[in-house]
Amino acid sequence: MLISFQGRSAVVLPKILGHNMVLQQGQPVPVWGKAAPGEKVTVNFAGQVLVGTADAAGNWQVHLSPLKVSARPAVMTVSGTNTIRLENILVGEVWFCSGQSNMEYTMRKNSKVTPKPSVDGQNPVDELDYAHNPWIRIFLVNRKEVVKPDLSHQGWSIAQDSALRSFSAAGYFFAKELNRRLRVPVGMISSAVPGIDIEPWLPGTLALSKDEKGNVVPAGYDLAKPGKFYPNMVTPVAPFALKGFLWYQGETNCFQNETIEYTYKMQELVNGWRKLWENTALPFYYVQIAPFYYAKSAGKYPLTTETLPRFWEAQSLAASIRNTAMATITDLIDSPEDLHPGYKWEVGRRLALLALHHTYGLKIRSSGPVYVDMKKQKGKISLEFTETGAGLTSNDGKTLRGFTIAGADGKFVPADARINGNKVIVSAPSVPVPVSVRFGWDEAGKFNFFNKDGLPAVPFRTDNPFLGLFRTTAKK
Repeated sequence: MLISFQGRSAVVLPKILGHNMVLQQGQPVPVWGKAAPGEKVTVNFAGQVLVGTADAAGNWQVHLSPLKVSARPAVMTVSGTNTIRLENILVGEVWFCSGQSNMEYTMRKNSKVTPKPSVDGQNPVDELDYAHNPWIRIFLVNRKEVVKPDLSHQGWSIAQDSALRSFSAAGYFFAKELNRRLRVPVGMISSAVPGIDIEPWLPGTLALSKDEKGNVVPAGYDLAKPGKFYPNMVTPVAPFALKGFLWYQGETNCFQNETIEYTYKMQELVNGWRKLWENTALPFYYVQIAPFYYAKSAGKYPLTTETLPRFWEAQSLAASIRNTAMATITDLIDSPEDLHPGYKWEVGRRLALLALHHTYGLKIRSSGPVYVDMKKQKGKISLEFTETGAGLTSNDGKTLRGFTIAGADGKFVPADARINGNKVIVSAPSVPVPVSVRFGWDEAGKFNFFNKDGLPAVPFRTDNPFLGLFRTTAKK
């Protein structure tokens, strides 16, 4: 959209470029917009002066050379027929967060959570009372407004007051932890919609079929049919320079009783968004959905107590995609009756741990124990894990819960599980010749198997039927 300015077409910027924004440090930064065809547009920022020319469709774009971190507010001018002055700009780290209701879950809702013990001397429920860090900036994507130019350039805000009340709690607490640990400005872009499955966020329509063994496999991808939110809640943000993506979604697809279908859709989401930003290495960190009584739900799809554990398995499989990692939150509930549990401050912190470790190289533990192998012993099975950190533990000091074991008949029974160094030895008197083990195969959650870094183990089953199938198409 071009706007008339004294009888000529004015230079117009997309809504994502505005006052108070954070620009990504350490990589080229696109600045783009619309102008009259053939018009020269000059961008001046941080000592760089760049000139672009609008093409026949009126589109222009320039790229600032990589910028250094700066917490000193700066000004960008964009000049053509008119001059635009963007103020209070910082340079630091920028992340795009998306998903459904648990990512959309606002700081306003967070303030109404039953008070919990303080974190670092402050109660995170009361964060709105003391959030005034000018180094954290937020941009909330409005599906109807982000596609329109904004002559006031007011889309970005400092993370406080009314702007923060409407912003993603998980996204904000992620930014707070990043800022605390890295001591750099952080910009967060939130684009989330409650009650939505993954399909509307995909760049195209994924077709699935079954192979000769009955396994679900991709059968084609139609880019001519993007999901309904992709064109107006994702593409208008690109190519704004980002460090990476955060994703918290899956409840709707779990209600649809999906397993590996969801993993393939995740793969298309990750690859599609990276392609849009023209960077196949952009980190993608996501949340394994919380425990909930899906089996009690009455709907189109028949659900059982295994519906959620199977979905967790599908989410875990997606971690085999390059530069992805998953935050497990099986402990972050008060009741499995609540589809939208609180504790978003800890969800954000765990996402931040993934970024701090995998993206920023901090030597910290970012995941709970992850199952890797098993060895059968006489009447027992020995389980091996990665991400053991300082050691394995029961976080409440009680006997490990959530382990079941089965013999050749496939009938799983509660197991005795004991920690032995960095392994867990599992057995049951009624299973003299054990074959397989499951952990966390219960939609009610609240398991107590952790590492000593305070992070919960990822649910798993040793008889996972999908592991080899998906890894043939999505390797790290």
